Amino acid sequence: MPSIKVKGMTCNHCKASVTEAVSKIPGVDSVDVDLQKGEASWTEKAPVDIKAIRAAITNIGFDVPE
Repeated sequence: MPSIKVKGMTCNHCKASVTEAVSKIPGVDSVDVDLQKGEASWTEKAPVDIKAIRAAITNIGFDVPE
């Protein structure tokens, strides 16, 4: 399962926002966000561009370190 670090998440609302943003990316099947690890992971039903994942998360105000 691919994953990405996400900085700035502090609550369940943050978790829900990231989950919603990533789940809208074409090819994403399911999303899991772990607040303690500061990480979002997903399963794919088709290949997903990591740049699209980064953009979706940064567009809602979170930092995605390289």
